[in-house]
Amino acid sequence: MSNTKKIFYFSHGNLTLKHRKLMNIGFVIGRIGGVDGVALEAEKWIEVLHKMNYNTFILSGQYEGRRMNSSRESILPELSFFSPQGSWGQQKAFFEPTDNPDELLDHIEHLSDKISDHIINWVRKFNLDIIISENASALPAHLSMGLGIKKAAQILGIPIITHDHDFAWERGERYLSKYYVINQFVADTFPLRLENSFHAVINEHGKKTIKEKYGRESIVVPNVMNFDMPFAEITEDNSSLRKDLGLKSKDIPLFQITRIVRRKGIEVAIDLVHRLKDKNIKLIITGSQADDEGNLYYNELVDRIMQHGLSKQVVFASHVINNRGLTGNLKSKKYSLSDAYAHARACTYFSTYEGFGNAFVEAVLARRPIFVNNYEPVYWPDIGSKGFKTVMLEDNNLTDEAVSNMAEMIYNDKINREVASYNFELGRKYFSYDTLEEKLTELISWAKKQLT
Repeated sequence: MSNTKKIFYFSHGNLTLKHRKLMNIGFVIGRIGGVDGVALEAEKWIEVLHKMNYNTFILSGQYEGRRMNSSRESILPELSFFSPQGSWGQQKAFFEPTDNPDELLDHIEHLSDKISDHIINWVRKFNLDIIISENASALPAHLSMGLGIKKAAQILGIPIITHDHDFAWERGERYLSKYYVINQFVADTFPLRLENSFHAVINEHGKKTIKEKYGRESIVVPNVMNFDMPFAEITEDNSSLRKDLGLKSKDIPLFQITRIVRRKGIEVAIDLVHRLKDKNIKLIITGSQADDEGNLYYNELVDRIMQHGLSKQVVFASHVINNRGLTGNLKSKKYSLSDAYAHARACTYFSTYEGFGNAFVEAVLARRPIFVNNYEPVYWPDIGSKGFKTVMLEDNNLTDEAVSNMAEMIYNDKINREVASYNFELGRKYFSYDTLEEKLTELISWAKKQLT
């Protein structure tokens, strides 16, 4: 890879950072909009930074489901994970290797130079003081983007905060290449490790791992929700949801508000319905089978439903519920996830692995009890240990005691309300926008030390 010359770029016109009233912060992201977890959290960061009186700017490869604000938002199509250039590089690195990696290396090099040059010009155009790289410097999901950001950060010298959602080693062999040189490139480039780079990780496991592997300090910034906005309320618009799901007035809906993928442990929720032995209990699964490659897991769930005789008690509801967002879409005939939570008696969340677990915090925000597995590596260290009242399984072992405790939360109105209200206040304390503001203040203060 080519060498880059480090040039510190701290002055902005005739004003130094010390004397400027507002700081300009720029986000570099592969795509923004839609329901991608990285994009959703980036939007929250931007919202809170605006509240903190920072100017924010976005450079993205794709704007999904929303228009660009040309005064603050820019597009570079090569940053998109679905661009021909980005897709080709990933395909040849990890899925369809050729006999000689030289063409691939040249491609990564040239595309990263283009990306780097564009980032540098973007930073100078908007007088940016800090760059935030949204997972692009942590996970090698776009090799040229990661290298381009690294080159630009080396040349500019301004602080760069890497919002690290997940890392290559957390994905098994997904980012293991046939080529030694590509594996070495990934090891050298991801996560970004420069003097002017600072890590924001989303869980304690990430903080511990990055310290052990690289001796790098980081700040844990959990995923958050807006606890000051109305959410999961019965409204005139969503009052017909139960009817559209085929539920009767006496039915008691438990909601599994996740995608249909194996690590979500949906079979445990089906077993719970079987163990409760109440024909009025209905499990509503909001995810689509389209998320399950080859429909293998979906078919296993269907087999389990039939074996337990639960065909009338389990509803696959992706045709009714819009899984693309928490709030409704005026152009969509489907109900939002907020509408789904509004009609839930309780929520099931028996995942075996999560990087954080937004569905847990959503249920807390919705004031709904939640039944959870102690999923790795996050639940207990980052969430459960904070004191939330729930029924927690170990290794998805659905014991008689656990089923009994879940039944009590479902059927006892007083306990149901008390648990939900208690968890809501705890969620506000630990996973609200106020928490994010505190963490961003800490991060920016840490990064600004680079300027002195």
